[in-house]
Amino acid sequence: MARVAELSVCERRLRDFGFRAVAGTDEVGRGCLAGPVVAAAVILDCEPTMVGVNDSKLVDADHRAALCGQILRCARAVAIGIVEPGTIDAINILRASKLAMVHAVEDLAVRPDVLLLDAVTLESLEMPQIPLIGGDRRSISIAAASIVAKVYRDLLMESYDDRYPVYGFRHHRGYATEEHQAALKLHGPSPIHRKSFEGVDEAMLLFGRDGDDGGTAR
Repeated sequence: MARVAELSVCERRLRDFGFRAVAGTDEVGRGCLAGPVVAAAVILDCEPTMVGVNDSKLVDADHRAALCGQILRCARAVAIGIVEPGTIDAINILRASKLAMVHAVEDLAVRPDVLLLDAVTLESLEMPQIPLIGGDRRSISIAAASIVAKVYRDLLMESYDDRYPVYGFRHHRGYATEEHQAALKLHGPSPIHRKSFEGVDEAMLLFGRDGDDGGTAR
């Protein structure tokens, strides 16, 4: 509870200034070689009591899933934004990450009157925004968004593992692990790989293809 209180300081101060719908947003999957970038936006109740909420990278998988369920039950509003690999390749990962967050914020059932972000601003959104360095460790709203986005994306990558089993997406979720890089060298890229990313582009040159069956027939 002490950690929840510490993470809620920023939201509490904003409410003291008159803001009533404080949203946090964050993205996951920015450094992956495959799969989409996924963002979440979350508006919590005024006094959240979710013990254990923290930056999703600091919470183990089982606890993340339990916290995600709690967030979905207790939040005033939650939304997801997804940008697929083809768009990432077309506009670059930074713009794609921001676009995913914009989609998430715009899809909230409650319109925020202020937005908390992890060290970025979303230029296309006309609302007050507060970028916080290390925001997912300083704001309970951003931390909650990071958990929801992480759980959603992990489940999505597990579903891709069923479709493209040779890459091991269930284990590494698209990140550049040794297992993943070895699979790329052996099978080439799948349709969900980010073809502009280093390592994937090399595999494309090696195999002379733009992602076909993703190894499903192998």
